[in-house]
Amino acid sequence: MTAAKTGLKLNKRQTQIVDMVQQQGFAAVEELAQGFDVTPQTIRRDINELCTHGHVRRFHGGVGIASSVENVAYDARRVLLLEEKQRIGREVARHIPNQASVFIDIGTTTEEVARALLDHEGLRVITNDLNIATILSGNPTCEVIIAGGVVRSRDRGITGEATIDFIRQFKVDFGIISVSAIDSDGALLDFDYHEVRVAQAIIENSRKVFLAADHSKFGRNAVVRLGHLSQIHALFSDQQPSEEIVGTLAEHNVTLHVAEPKA
Repeated sequence: MTAAKTGLKLNKRQTQIVDMVQQQGFAAVEELAQGFDVTPQTIRRDINELCTHGHVRRFHGGVGIASSVENVAYDARRVLLLEEKQRIGREVARHIPNQASVFIDIGTTTEEVARALLDHEGLRVITNDLNIATILSGNPTCEVIIAGGVVRSRDRGITGEATIDFIRQFKVDFGIISVSAIDSDGALLDFDYHEVRVAQAIIENSRKVFLAADHSKFGRNAVVRLGHLSQIHALFSDQQPSEEIVGTLAEHNVTLHVAEPKA
């Protein structure tokens, strides 16, 4: 494999790294170092070159697909930045009171929110994610309502016109959504047009909207516009965003919650 468009000719190891990322969606630095029997520093140099020329995208602890039209595979996203997503999930849950009504959208981060809500009492949760419904069904005091629509085999999310119509029947206390990317101008972006339309319906029918997004979403590219930071009430992340994003949050009175690691 060569990179004629970017001027970079890949060596054998770099070619194999790109192939692994395309197949798996994500590869950890330590995994790559062990697999190729080289130091992590050598792998990081390879990753730097590949990122510079647009073949892959750097994430915390590893490397993933560089694309504005295709997301990292669901199974890879479930373990990508898992500890950070768990922190975000717990922080969101701290701001959801008992006896609340809640929309929870599709996503690996929102799954961690659902896990963090297992100790809450008397919630009424409406979701278009079968994974989230399964998680929260373990709480006997929680009423779980599943939206109708088409179930996607890749992640067990539910989308479609029937899903949107179903969500529009409700007006809930909190809508919890995630996104694939937050542009520096505050645009909320994603990869799936159908999924975006469901998230938009959740925003429209929630009294408060919480956005759960780890730091890898800041400045990332995605092709479908979901909305804007001005449409949410609070952003929950694991790191401080860029100055541009912080400025946009302040301009629109959006509260920022950063879930710090435990000391």
